[in-house]
Amino acid sequence: MENTNSTASPRMPSLFIPHGGGPCFFMDWTLMGGKADTWNKTKSWLESIPSFLPRKPKAILIITAHWEEKVFTVSAAPKPQMIFDYSGFPPHTYELSFPAPGHPELAHKVTDLLSKAGIASKIDEERGFDHGVFIPLLVAFPDADIPVVSMSVCSNLDPQQHIEAGKALESLRDEDVLIIASGMSYHNMRAFFTPAATSPSIKFDKWLTDSLTHTKRSDRENALSNWQSGDAALNAHPREEHFIPLMVALGAGGEDIGQKVFSDSVMEATISGFRFG
Repeated sequence: MENTNSTASPRMPSLFIPHGGGPCFFMDWTLMGGKADTWNKTKSWLESIPSFLPRKPKAILIITAHWEEKVFTVSAAPKPQMIFDYSGFPPHTYELSFPAPGHPELAHKVTDLLSKAGIASKIDEERGFDHGVFIPLLVAFPDADIPVVSMSVCSNLDPQQHIEAGKALESLRDEDVLIIASGMSYHNMRAFFTPAATSPSIKFDKWLTDSLTHTKRSDRENALSNWQSGDAALNAHPREEHFIPLMVALGAGGEDIGQKVFSDSVMEATISGFRFG
């Protein structure tokens, strides 16, 4: 892929998005014991993503919390299939379709960039779209006309390693590739739906917002590398697989200061979305 933009053109941002709970945007959430409008605000924000981009992306690279491998793994499937990696939801949610094409050339460029940075990676020729990919993208880009490449997180969940991976991929933003980290800023499944999530999620969200909006890049990276020291961090993420994609978005954000561009209270917890650039 080559950069055909004028040097004056704004580059694509790097985003961290909440991808919701299972197929939440495509069902009656009262079936899960919640309010019918639980996910309305999140859905509306995801729908708004194209409106705040500088132009239509040529491709999307999405880092998904629902794919863990020993090394960063990138899908080069030309026609990714659906992976319905959720259970207990209405039958129609297993018939959802997001027929966006893959982009093998971009997938190989991603592994090349990681390799040049000394970061181990590999290609998966068959991996399809898990729900951390197709659920939010079906909301944000329902026409499914932008090529999509998905990337795993590393199963070691090392924060600095994921920040470094993001740094290696930052240049893709200058080639009109939209980098999306798909996860959740709060992901304590035992606390969701209960008041036990409310105060800790607010505390963690404030810490996270303060950390990502530091004016110095080194301060942002140091804070996130040591995220477990953050306020209520271990309550927010008893296991951090849904938080780690943010590290890639941060690394790819480069010198761009983070901005909180979305926040809502969902199932008694505060969740947020962030943008770099």
